[in-house]
Amino acid sequence: MKFTLSWLKDHLETEASVDEIAEALTDLGLEVEGIENPRETLAPFTIGRVKQAEKHPDADRLRVCVVETDEGDKQIICGAPNAREGITVVVCKPGDYVPGIDTTLSVGKIRGVESHGMMASERELELSDEHDGIIELPSGEVGERFADWLSANQPEKVDPVIEIAITPNRPDALGVRGIARDLAARGLGTLRPVHEEEIAGRFPAPIGVSIEPDAAEGCHLFQGRLIRGVKNGPSPEWLQQRLRAIGLRPISALVDVTNFFTYDMNRPVHVFDADKVTGDLRIHRAKGGEELTALDDKTYEMPAGTVVISDDSGLESIAGIMGGLSTGVTDETTNVFLEAA
Repeated sequence: MKFTLSWLKDHLETEASVDEIAEALTDLGLEVEGIENPRETLAPFTIGRVKQAEKHPDADRLRVCVVETDEGDKQIICGAPNAREGITVVVCKPGDYVPGIDTTLSVGKIRGVESHGMMASERELELSDEHDGIIELPSGEVGERFADWLSANQPEKVDPVIEIAITPNRPDALGVRGIARDLAARGLGTLRPVHEEEIAGRFPAPIGVSIEPDAAEGCHLFQGRLIRGVKNGPSPEWLQQRLRAIGLRPISALVDVTNFFTYDMNRPVHVFDADKVTGDLRIHRAKGGEELTALDDKTYEMPAGTVVISDDSGLESIAGIMGGLSTGVTDETTNVFLEAA
């Protein structure tokens, strides 16, 4: 189970450090398996300013740049299309380890011209997948540590990530809310209240749901709500960054928000494209041998006894595991059936 420090603080009011939180978690039986602290990875890199950028004498796509740094002017060869005079950049010097290219820099020659380091892209610093050009900062002083600049201007990019091991008796810790509750009980802070807003239904749900007797022990409760008039597309940047931080790939707003609540509140939810559901939904156990093409575009054969969800046309979801491709949401989806079971 992974979560970021800022995510935890959405639920826990605390001034405790990452190390204090890690120690408390281990005392609570939630063993900390690792801490990723981007500030430590980014510590060597500083801010510089390009004073001059001229075409390389032996390469059309390269620029010979003079970069003002805290150690004086440095000559750096750069092939980024946005390398130009006047921009504020992130400088990696000889001796610095650059994580995105898994390389420790040294003074070298590129097409016969000496280069003393590099100006980094976001991907080279493992901040994002962006690599179309080098980082251009809107502010910053020459020599300022880039990690300090991020803390002040884009703190989400230096948010520590904590990973804990979950034992079978602690399913409550599969959500950030549960972890925060435990730490609050431990005396490490105060649990923040959860905002609740009741939204009354405006029409009868056209999709009915039934739990067959053979599945009652595997599915005690199924809640669903049909929501009309949604617009799918990319989720907000803050949500994408939060998911990326814990190793999830952002897909779309509708999918990302379900993944968010799964990890935030330990509440697994799923959205069906309501217009693709045929008739009603029923929760039952597979007879064995049924096949489902799931959202990962792989086909799975159901073992006998697996709890599944079907509509009138056939199998649509592996309950609590993964939805089916045939009723999955797309950019064209406008009506969804939200499941929480």
